[in-house]
Amino acid sequence: MPQQAWSKKRERQYQDIKKSQKKRGASTERAEEIAARTVNKNRAQSGEAKQKSKTSTKDVSPQHRGGKRSGKPGPRGRTKDQLYAEAKKKNIEGRSKMSKAQLEKALGV
Repeated sequence: MPQQAWSKKRERQYQDIKKSQKKRGASTERAEEIAARTVNKNRAQSGEAKQKSKTSTKDVSPQHRGGKRSGKPGPRGRTKDQLYAEAKKKNIEGRSKMSKAQLEKALGV
């Protein structure tokens, strides 16, 4: 997935991230996706990219964030979307009309 617009530095960064993800057990496809997203976000934050979203430029850098949003329950527990997905897997009826608290109760969280 290396891009022609990437500098040599960004290409090295891409290869290093890809290699690291592979060591962690990610598939080749997933490792390439993570590496490309990380490099592109860094390019957007440093002003190298022609197109950039507000979240790319105003958010914390991927290196600093370090997995803080990896789906692990935070201080307030899992998100409503995560609870809903689990309720869907367990085929809990009425889940679409439930609040976060009701989903937690139905799932026994």
